[in-house]
Amino acid sequence: MKFPSFISNLFSWKIEAVEGLEAVELVKQKSFFSLKIIRALGNAARMELLSQKSQEFLEEIKSIGFTKTMDEYEKRKLSIFNQLNFFQLITGVIVPVICLLGNYRYSVSSFIIGSLPALVSFVVLCINFYYKYEAGVIFYLIIYPVVTSIVYLNGMNLGVELFFILYGILAVFLVQEIGHMIFSLGLSMISYFVLAVICKKYSYQIQTANIFFYYFNQTSALLFIFYGLFLIKRENTVYQFGILTTNQALTEKNTKIQKQKEEMERIAVILHKQTTELSELNSLKNKLFSVIAHDLKSPMYALRNLFNHVQQYGLPASDIRKMIPDVVNDLNYTTGLMENLLHWAKSQMDSAAVRKEVLDVSCTIEETIQLLHLQAEAKKINIRNHVAGTYAVLADKDMIGLVIRNLLSNAIKFTPPKGCIDIQISEEPANVEVSIQDSGVGIDAESLARINQNDYYSTQGTSNEAGTGLGLMLCREFLHKNGGILRISSAINKGSKFSFTVPKPECATQIA
Repeated sequence: MKFPSFISNLFSWKIEAVEGLEAVELVKQKSFFSLKIIRALGNAARMELLSQKSQEFLEEIKSIGFTKTMDEYEKRKLSIFNQLNFFQLITGVIVPVICLLGNYRYSVSSFIIGSLPALVSFVVLCINFYYKYEAGVIFYLIIYPVVTSIVYLNGMNLGVELFFILYGILAVFLVQEIGHMIFSLGLSMISYFVLAVICKKYSYQIQTANIFFYYFNQTSALLFIFYGLFLIKRENTVYQFGILTTNQALTEKNTKIQKQKEEMERIAVILHKQTTELSELNSLKNKLFSVIAHDLKSPMYALRNLFNHVQQYGLPASDIRKMIPDVVNDLNYTTGLMENLLHWAKSQMDSAAVRKEVLDVSCTIEETIQLLHLQAEAKKINIRNHVAGTYAVLADKDMIGLVIRNLLSNAIKFTPPKGCIDIQISEEPANVEVSIQDSGVGIDAESLARINQNDYYSTQGTSNEAGTGLGLMLCREFLHKNGGILRISSAINKGSKFSFTVPKPECATQIA
């Protein structure tokens, strides 16, 4: 694209307008409408075409000197600068042209001086066209006041002193560096003060020579000032609105990103929790498989050996009776193990299925004592049930039954022969507390800490009874699901006390 493109486009615009008019005339010849309608359509087409071409031409003028590296605000300032220079070029040409076409007598020097403002605007547009926007601004803000001052110093008062105000406004708006801005603004204001206020004697006064040109110059200056302020105000408003819109979009985007971040963090916490739970379950699963693979074999082998001896060697009844206590002991252990395994598997597969009901915990205790009395009698342990009366709780009957059975079985397991176990119930404001206290070997501090941390723990009983460590873990888990807690206190060789709480029916809802 060569420099005078916007001028050549002006001529092409006129040609296209003419072609458009010819097309309208062609429509007129072939149309069936009335002549008035055709003329109306022709005038509308002319006006629309002229408006379109004028807008395109003005947009090209505004975009002179635009580069890809310019930000939006710099482009807006350059477009205002280009518009003002273009219209100053037009108005600067009007006066000399009128002088040439009219019967006005002016010297050649006066004609040249009168043409200088148009020449300055033309040069500025050329500078902007070659992407020297900052140089064009400096050239404009220095040369225009200087040229205007030269006109006045040559004794000609053309009535354009108001343009100095326009130069000052543009200096503040267009110049970025504070030093250059102060220099340009000072040059315009000092020139205005000297030429319009101090110097009042001129050999040529356009106000008396030609009142028309005087009013024309004054009006042009006012129009340029207000037009420049209007453009600056409009472009700043549009730019600020764009910034606000962008900021709002960024705020919404940041809010969305923050919500996504919070959601991702929440998901990460959930995944971490699930990973930890799965890891713990996997560890427990491996331990359970080890128990099943190792401990279930012993009672099965004991039964197999017993029956093999009876079949092969015809053992007498007295020998069989001697072997039966050990087999029964192994079977008791196996039965408890299988029950715990089944309840644990059920709780893992259907963790939310806690079927609470109002039940009498004293009846559950009595049933458990009857279930384990043979195991206690084998070690001659005295189970003393101090529970009297009815104690209603709201809980899952099977889960509470398993808790009592495990705690009582553990007490029997770790109490030496001829020991005793005491079972008591006490009431709290919101709970019923069941305690099982034995006179057994007790638990050392390290082992008790492991149990309280719900760590996997197992040891042999006083008669070498085997254990898996699963029972206490199930007790703690089932009590938690029913709104209760497990408490353990113990001392070496002084016995242990296992107690747990279960909510009363009227308080269970609040606890849950």
